[in-house]
Amino acid sequence: MLKPLALATLSVALLAACTGAPAGKSAASAGVKDGATLDLAILETTDVHSNILSYDYYKQKDDPTLGYERVATLIRQARAEFPNTVLFDSGDTIQGSVLADYQALVKPLGCDSELAIYKAMDAMGYDGGTAGNHEFNYGLPFLAQVTGTAMNVDGVEARKCAGPTFPLVLSNVYSARDGKPIFKPWTIVTKTVSALGMDGKPVPATLKIGIIGFTPPPIMDWDKRNLAGKVTVDGVVEAANRYMPEVLAQKPDLVVAILHGGLNTAPYTPQMENGGWYLAGVPGIDALLLGHSHTEFPGPHYAGMKDVDAKRGTVRGVPAVMGGFFGKDLGVIRLTLRRDDGRWTVEKDKSRSEVRPICPKKNACVAPDPAIAPIVHEAHEAAVAYVNTPIGATDHDLTSYFADEGNMSALAVVNAAQIDYTREELGRTHPELKDVPVISSASAFRTGFGGPDDFTDVPKGPMTIRNAADLYFYPNTLAAVKTDGAGVKAWLEKAATRFNRIDPAKDGEQDLIGKMPGYNFDQMQGGITYTIDVSKPEGERIVDLRYAGKPVKPSQPFIVVTNNYRANGGGEFPGMTGDHVVLSAPDGNREVVIRWVERKKTLTSKDVEKRSWRFAPVKTKGPVTFTSAAGKEDVARALGLPIRQLRNNGDGTAVYAIDLSKH
Repeated sequence: MLKPLALATLSVALLAACTGAPAGKSAASAGVKDGATLDLAILETTDVHSNILSYDYYKQKDDPTLGYERVATLIRQARAEFPNTVLFDSGDTIQGSVLADYQALVKPLGCDSELAIYKAMDAMGYDGGTAGNHEFNYGLPFLAQVTGTAMNVDGVEARKCAGPTFPLVLSNVYSARDGKPIFKPWTIVTKTVSALGMDGKPVPATLKIGIIGFTPPPIMDWDKRNLAGKVTVDGVVEAANRYMPEVLAQKPDLVVAILHGGLNTAPYTPQMENGGWYLAGVPGIDALLLGHSHTEFPGPHYAGMKDVDAKRGTVRGVPAVMGGFFGKDLGVIRLTLRRDDGRWTVEKDKSRSEVRPICPKKNACVAPDPAIAPIVHEAHEAAVAYVNTPIGATDHDLTSYFADEGNMSALAVVNAAQIDYTREELGRTHPELKDVPVISSASAFRTGFGGPDDFTDVPKGPMTIRNAADLYFYPNTLAAVKTDGAGVKAWLEKAATRFNRIDPAKDGEQDLIGKMPGYNFDQMQGGITYTIDVSKPEGERIVDLRYAGKPVKPSQPFIVVTNNYRANGGGEFPGMTGDHVVLSAPDGNREVVIRWVERKKTLTSKDVEKRSWRFAPVKTKGPVTFTSAAGKEDVARALGLPIRQLRNNGDGTAVYAIDLSKH
């Protein structure tokens, strides 16, 4: 029996035989003689998350370290530098900022209005793009509307609305009605370019570029409420095998795969979240655009990965790039094509990829492109006015600078609001569960990943909607699952993999924080208490787990409040498969927090539970360190945390040491 990749190769060969053309490539630019060369720069944006302007809506100030308006400057610079360019976007484009939420949830756009981020991108002249997983967060009706796509999907009106002027392709999401892709799975982009003849003189040519798009298959888990029963999803390799023969039948000169996903060499499954390494092995793909992982490729994060050149930027020999996130970078693949036997061939050994940052040095960021801000001015001002709407007050600071080290001031508000909401809803919809203890799980979404300003910081005093958005960053909806004591422990053990294992006898510094992202470090409250022993191996770190002061029994029932992402498998937590959901609320977690604060009017420390967990006392020979925003030692001191600043990094962050023996 032939494997999928073998079937794809066979299909390509059969198509080539039928058309009489070399395998999958065209005879375009027939007037260009053999020996001519063509230099092409493929430009990529990804994971912009609607950060259009260099502005922090939570802190109400400019932030030059991010923003599409500065990437636009890099795009113009690249177009001036390279004779031939194409520009693509790898997804997670329409969600992720206050402005995005305002246009989707607060004052939804009309059918005839174009989304602000797409207005900005249209101004830069994109050649194509794909949909990321966060494109589905606001539901299929909204996605169909703002992308101008008439999807044949249940619950979606059959109408054509204002969308971007460039094509969006997505090959692995299909309507449950008819089994057809909800977007075009692929398309051909035709570009007029300038080649160089054998005599070194410019020669006009036409380049046919096939583009095919992919989104992470786990969207069916992450956005189950929006997608279940409406669409189905294929693995990225399966979708490529299905549609690449169609692409190659068009005899393109070049095929670019646009994947909202990263690289993973673990054994392949159709549910793989980051399938880029396997997609690179599908025959016919000449360049690979990556995303989703919020990192850069080429870059040190991928050094040592099998068949990956993390310096030159190739994956299994295929030129590839991943251009950062939040409008911090532009991805660039430089290709050389040569004309041989009447067709263009990519000389992959001459390819080079790079990620160009908007801030190549500290305090040295490129200027914003002046064309972008006026395009989105009206929407931006409306969003600013909205987030400044008062909702109440707090008599103490709510921060996440030391959320990994025991400060639960910000999380405690989220957990308290979630518990109250769930108890009320379950009492109405599931009275049989009224005696089951309700506890809540929340994670600090802003823990410095995006830089020194990427922390929750709500000072005591008046609270507005922007403070609530700071406390709860993502537009998740509330969900609750029924589990037991063993399930709670397994959940917390998974969360505790946020930390590296600490060796008490080791000299020198040891990093406390491992590779797990902060949004997966769930912390539970609601009568539950526990200790995390970071000197123990993963899976054995949660000790002295108690509820209401008594040891938790493995069979003891619990309701745990969380969000739709986690309840349906996001983060791959044990038992979180969507099968144990007892409450799938229509309300967003953020909205639950807003209404809770409004009812309290003035939030006091008595309204929230104190910290529920501690590190087990461990005396270490060398310091245990972590990084946070600089100059926050007084915050730790006020919280009673044994933390001191060791050194300032000079970039707004500092290295701190925590004394685990006194925690």
